[in-house]
Amino acid sequence: MRAVRLHQWVKNGLVFLPMLMGHRLMDVSVWLDASLAFFALSLCASGTYVLNDLVDREADRLHPTKRHRPFASGARAPEVGYVLAPALVAAGFALAVWQLPATFAAVLGLYLLTTVAYSYALKRLPIVDVLVLAGLYALRVFAGGAATGIPISQWLLSFSLFFFLALALVKRYAELRILETNVEARANNRGYQVEDLGMLRNFGTTSAYLAVLVLALYVDEPETQLKFGTPWLLWGVCPLLIFWVSRMVLVADRGDMHDDPIVYSVTNPTSRLVVMFCALLILGAVFL
Repeated sequence: MRAVRLHQWVKNGLVFLPMLMGHRLMDVSVWLDASLAFFALSLCASGTYVLNDLVDREADRLHPTKRHRPFASGARAPEVGYVLAPALVAAGFALAVWQLPATFAAVLGLYLLTTVAYSYALKRLPIVDVLVLAGLYALRVFAGGAATGIPISQWLLSFSLFFFLALALVKRYAELRILETNVEARANNRGYQVEDLGMLRNFGTTSAYLAVLVLALYVDEPETQLKFGTPWLLWGVCPLLIFWVSRMVLVADRGDMHDDPIVYSVTNPTSRLVVMFCALLILGAVFL
């Protein structure tokens, strides 16, 4: 379970976002398609996580937290990963081809190719790596749209690009912040230096605030006013997101974020409350 990073499956919940924003929450068939997409994407993602850990196992052994991963620690032999990774990917694609539209399988293929390219080369290129990570987050949203047949609006696309870029930058900032006090672990196959901390922090907060600006402009659109029953409730999401992102940067700056920002949000009580209130506001805007 640690090797396949089951806890990372929470990120694939983004496939349900088009269903939420498309006002299709009461459609059982859409729920079924989105759920199948979630499992297909999660299986493929786990396969790529195993591959990434195999590629990085030598560098991970020098890292203060990643050295506990199964392949880096020696708890599992690399041969296990070489069997497990393709098996998981094959299972994900089999589910996609068997039950979901061809467009979803195409998005899943693009996700897989991008992730493999990231594991072997792109993660070593500064700025390119965070753009790719943001793109992988956005691909999850596209996968949800492809599986359910719900089109992705330009507003959701714009918000996703800025917001997920912010998350990718915070993720990289948190990793680099930990390495600042661990000289031995700096041989981490990344292209950043500890001197880049301030730049990454500024880029991340700027991108996050731009995402909130996109959300505010969306709420003010006449079309949005007609689409939602009580659209003014969406205004409450803006300050919550500003608080959440600012707090994430603060936690990362203290060196207390040891995992992906989305996974951290699921395990952190304050972040869970923010996510819950945002969900309630959005659901209230849709149904009230």
